[in-house]
Amino acid sequence: MPTLTRPRVAISLGDINGVGIEIALKAHQEISKLVSPVYCINRTLLNSAAQLLNVEIPDDFELSEVGDAVEIEPGLVSERSGEFSYHSFLHAIELAKTDKFDAIVTLPIHKEAWSLAGIDYKGHTDMLRDIFQKDAIMMLGCSELYVALFTEHIPLQAVASTLTLQRLISFLEDFHRAIGDHEIAVLGLNPHAGDNGVLGDEEEIIAEAIASLNEALGKKIFVGPVVPDIAFTPHFREQYTYFVAMYHDQGLGPLKALYFDESVNISLNLPVTRTSVDHGTAFDIAYKGKAKTLSYINAVNAALELIKAKKES
Repeated sequence: MPTLTRPRVAISLGDINGVGIEIALKAHQEISKLVSPVYCINRTLLNSAAQLLNVEIPDDFELSEVGDAVEIEPGLVSERSGEFSYHSFLHAIELAKTDKFDAIVTLPIHKEAWSLAGIDYKGHTDMLRDIFQKDAIMMLGCSELYVALFTEHIPLQAVASTLTLQRLISFLEDFHRAIGDHEIAVLGLNPHAGDNGVLGDEEEIIAEAIASLNEALGKKIFVGPVVPDIAFTPHFREQYTYFVAMYHDQGLGPLKALYFDESVNISLNLPVTRTSVDHGTAFDIAYKGKAKTLSYINAVNAALELIKAKKES
């Protein structure tokens, strides 16, 4: 029988002063049973990281060399580390554009380091939107609970002004198309979902978008506006797996309280498959051998499932 070829996945290493390289080295043996990982880093930098971690580099740790040799400064925010993590991700994107790679999996960057390096993007998803000129959707979670973010890394005071009917309809249409016919609970913006206008009227827009889309689809896919402070209670989570939050902390606070270690970040509505860990650079434990690998392994598994689904569609 022919040998099945494992999907080829480009791994961007994230901020070199954080836990990304440690996680990649720790988890390599396990994820290489699932996919064929190719790491976007140069040999000199990898050797330096391995020496700091006092670990051996696996013989089959395949590199696609990128960037210059950069001094590793564990736990520090720096321009050079920000610049490297940007180029590692950009290199992974370029690999994923070819027919030789099936997906990108990213390890954590540091937004301030990107800013110090003069990079205008707020993060991975913003960069993907610009490069592919597509409205990428940030969805985070695990098999028990997924949360898509209508707005992401913007100030809280700006959220309400972004909530327009057409923008919300477009977002919900794209989200439904990306995940298929699963029921989706859409959170309100205000406390108590506005209490019929007493605490805000943005829920009128959310209700109109839900009604319009359900009518167009001819079935009840979207539910809401759901009162935000009860949306993630066991009662609702027994009924729904997919949720749409209006802003970052509304969705990710509950998600991380429930499933911090196992959650992943998935970019939907793009021509390439991209998943990521759902945690930061963890500078406080960088190069101390304490980094956990579960979110990274789950991100690779999520990429594998998306690759399979794309091939079957």
